[in-house]
Amino acid sequence: MTRVHDMGGRFGDGPVIPEEEDVIFHADWHPRALAITVAMGPLGQWNLDMSRHAREGLPPKDYARFSYYEKWLAGLANLLVETGVVTRDELTGEVDPAPSPLAERAMPAEKVAGILAAGGPADRPSNVDAVFAPGDAVVTRAFAENMAVPGGHTRLPAYAAGARGRILRLHGAHILPDSNAHGAGEAPEPLYAVVFAASELWAHPEHPGDEVVLDLWQSYLAPA
Repeated sequence: MTRVHDMGGRFGDGPVIPEEEDVIFHADWHPRALAITVAMGPLGQWNLDMSRHAREGLPPKDYARFSYYEKWLAGLANLLVETGVVTRDELTGEVDPAPSPLAERAMPAEKVAGILAAGGPADRPSNVDAVFAPGDAVVTRAFAENMAVPGGHTRLPAYAAGARGRILRLHGAHILPDSNAHGAGEAPEPLYAVVFAASELWAHPEHPGDEVVLDLWQSYLAPA
């Protein structure tokens, strides 16, 4: 099943309004929210997919009313408490924070630039062989769901579920978010760029000749 975050192509939500390219943050606290979220990574208590899933798992009423970085902070707060990094009372300021055994893992200011430049590559060796090649016709799973965890994280968008596409290229093997988001291991498998005609994804596309390219894992696909 999908959650409220999976809203791509959904009717009734209005058009996407592009912003000016030089507009990055809309409020002074936005870069702080980003910095705090990134700084938590070296603590090693969760991974990128867990972080995404924490934001997706917010209550629908909160997800709908929160701004972008409010979602980030809400998801982070939940992760901090769920993993025991802080207690709920420490987070709300009701008690003074106790010394943390994770303090030594904190990202020092002088290493921030290097850590961010290195990034976090998600490609991995895999014992799963690629079964598709560029040009192959494929069809996605009929439902955008995590096949191992009910209601779990997946990178297959609902608007592309059950759609017919064409393999554009193979990216190699990458961490499978459906597993990694739930602490079940990285489970790397082949990742493909898949091309879909706009008319395949939506009943009344504004530009039927357009194409959409999605990066999709092999377990999302079947021969068409």
